Amino acid sequence: MCRAEFIKIDTSIAEEVGEIAPLPELEIKLPITATLRPYQENGIAQAMKLKRCIIGDEQGLGKTLISLSTVIGVDAFPCLVIAPSSTKVNWQREWEKFSNKKAMILDDKNKNSWHNYYQMGVADVFITNYESLKKFFVDFMPPKGKLRKSTDIKMNDKINLFKSVIVDESHRCKDTSTQQSKLVLRICQGKEYVYLLTGTPVVNKPIDLFPQLAIMNQHANFGGRKGFLSRYCEGGSGADNLKELNYKLNKYCFFRREKKDVAKDLPEKQRQTILCDITTRKEYNKAFHEFESYLKSQGCSDKDIARKLRGEIMVKMGALKRISALGKLNEVNEFIHEVTDSGEKLIVFCVLHSIVDELKKEFPNAVTVTGRDNQDQKQASIDAFQNNPNTKLIICNIKAAGVGITLTASSRVAFVEYPWTYADCVQCEDRAHRIGQTNNVMCTYFLGNRTIDEDLYKMIQNKRHTANTITGASDKMEMSFVDGVLDIFKIK
Repeated sequence: MCRAEFIKIDTSIAEEVGEIAPLPELEIKLPITATLRPYQENGIAQAMKLKRCIIGDEQGLGKTLISLSTVIGVDAFPCLVIAPSSTKVNWQREWEKFSNKKAMILDDKNKNSWHNYYQMGVADVFITNYESLKKFFVDFMPPKGKLRKSTDIKMNDKINLFKSVIVDESHRCKDTSTQQSKLVLRICQGKEYVYLLTGTPVVNKPIDLFPQLAIMNQHANFGGRKGFLSRYCEGGSGADNLKELNYKLNKYCFFRREKKDVAKDLPEKQRQTILCDITTRKEYNKAFHEFESYLKSQGCSDKDIARKLRGEIMVKMGALKRISALGKLNEVNEFIHEVTDSGEKLIVFCVLHSIVDELKKEFPNAVTVTGRDNQDQKQASIDAFQNNPNTKLIICNIKAAGVGITLTASSRVAFVEYPWTYADCVQCEDRAHRIGQTNNVMCTYFLGNRTIDEDLYKMIQNKRHTANTITGASDKMEMSFVDGVLDIFKIK
């Protein structure tokens, strides 16, 4: 296992910023069936060169194809793919569509025998989801509440079989305290080829990056955890020296291209908001004033509230969002009828199952992708929406359908509810805004008039500034989510 040699970072010096070199040309012909675009060839060449890196291309540019082609290019088999549960079938299809490699999804049937399939030449790639890592690769896990360090976990010897690991949606590992982050870290330790795929490596703040750097064993280039926090996070959850961070990421372990720069045939994306007069005004006002009184009654400073009451704040905010969502449904239903009656297809995103159920009552012929649907049901809904001209509406739960699926049959996306982060909004939008889309994509956000929706939407949009700075855009600081909530209620 290679050991990291930490680079000491002097936090008193000015930012180290230089010119980011263009990505190299691909000099070999790969045994794949896909026709690669020039930018995809450049990405493969860079990933082969870096060996352990984040492929951070914007959603819809083909990170799956780039990563599997890279593994083929370096001949690093067997390969383990760690992905969200909803995308496992898609990963299997992509491997077998674009290469001669056989991909196997790990399940209870092959739990004890899957490793034999590689030795017999039956499978080259093994696919599992984050939640199943413990089942397949752990011999011993400390009981709940006792897991402190990743080294507390005893992994089985089967992890040594893999020559490469692909971690899809790697921003799921942004919290080092979670079990899945620790397991991914252990699995990737000592691997020569580790590829992290995410269009949103920074969900909210720079510290989100550090666990991903550690998974790639690239954290030493950023001063280790202590150096990273001091230099780029203002010692904790802030943001500093972001231009330098962007430069060093590109130098050591990261590259990112955006659609507007490399996919000239991919139309740009537009957003609009529709203000709705909610039908649940009385219930909403009551809940709002109760929340306002609750916050004011605490008698704490902003920092105290952020530290002690964050969970309670999120619960009460969720209740306000739910009441607003129910109150918007009349206008949402009218909008859906208008779009689908004109012959267009529409993707609708929700958070709550109760909102999905209300929409299904109004539109019984709609298909769904929710957490309650099994994988076969989800895939059937996606296939129907993509291929059946009579299937005009798909209703999606944000968690179940926000990543890993293609819904380019529609160029219209609507949000009855929306997630807490800008990154998740973009993930959902890009189910339609990706390669294969031939029309301009319009994303419509329904906001309850004179509700917390308007404030939250502004906060979510503001969250993009820090992420964009680190990955190559402006130099603005992000707003703290809880501080923003307190500002809504004028708690000082």
